[in-house]
Amino acid sequence: MQSRSRARFLSISANSTWLTIEAECLLQLQNFPMDTHSCPLVFSSYGYPREEIVYRWRRYSIEVSDQRTWRLYQFDFTGLRNTSEVLRTGAGEYMVMTVSFDLSRRMGYFAIQTYIPCILTVVLSWVSFWIKRDSTPARTSLGITTVLTMTTLSTISRKHLPRVSYITAMDLFVSVCFIFVFAALMEYATLNYLVGNKKPLEHNNRKARLPPASAQVMPSFTTININNIMHWPPEIEEDEDEDPGSPCLEGKECERFFCCIEDCQTGMWREGRVRIHISRLDSYSRVFFPTAFLLFNIVYWIAYLYL
Repeated sequence: MQSRSRARFLSISANSTWLTIEAECLLQLQNFPMDTHSCPLVFSSYGYPREEIVYRWRRYSIEVSDQRTWRLYQFDFTGLRNTSEVLRTGAGEYMVMTVSFDLSRRMGYFAIQTYIPCILTVVLSWVSFWIKRDSTPARTSLGITTVLTMTTLSTISRKHLPRVSYITAMDLFVSVCFIFVFAALMEYATLNYLVGNKKPLEHNNRKARLPPASAQVMPSFTTININNIMHWPPEIEEDEDEDPGSPCLEGKECERFFCCIEDCQTGMWREGRVRIHISRLDSYSRVFFPTAFLLFNIVYWIAYLYL
């Protein structure tokens, strides 16, 4: 699908002849809003062949009036080219004159309305990585807010565009930003789920380490009588604040590449495999998300602006 842009031209000559031209230009919007276009304006006479009438440019190069007196709404006028050729048909040969107007779109409006808000929304979603994982309401509300904001920005960016069936450059940028924001929300959901399973797992491990009830022997208390004062040796209490190891990811495919507990350091696990601390997932995300988004921006802007 292509979009059409219309322009009208009115000329009044010395002999009071009016010439009005209404032209259309087919725009390919794959690179929108960093797109450039060449709009041709064709003059020809299909009633008189070349044997009867010949069109020639009075001057080979065409000049445009001072651009300070006129200005396009969304485009910058970058150049003008004129050509002449002969069109051969079954009815004869006809002279064809073409004027091509080179245009490039101004993207200042779209940078303010779409690109900068999307970038700031993605950066805002990273704030949750610095919030404690126990603050579930704060991190959840922040993630949902950024996702809804990206949805609104995506709708606004498509509001004034033709309904084209292909993906534009702006659609790609907004979609990737939405993926980053949604991934930040899913990161906390994953962290909360895996860390939340640590306590039941550790509780079961502790129960398994306890000896059977029949085999338990009550420790004997030794009393020491000093100056008619009874003394008992201090009891050894179990450390309840011990930080249990993170649970392993379930599934054969996950276990082939990731490890989440201390036992994975032994055996064949050391050979070419990665050990992931689930409790440190926020620390990993603080580095991974900004780095990945920065690399995407570098590739995106170089590809659309210079290639």
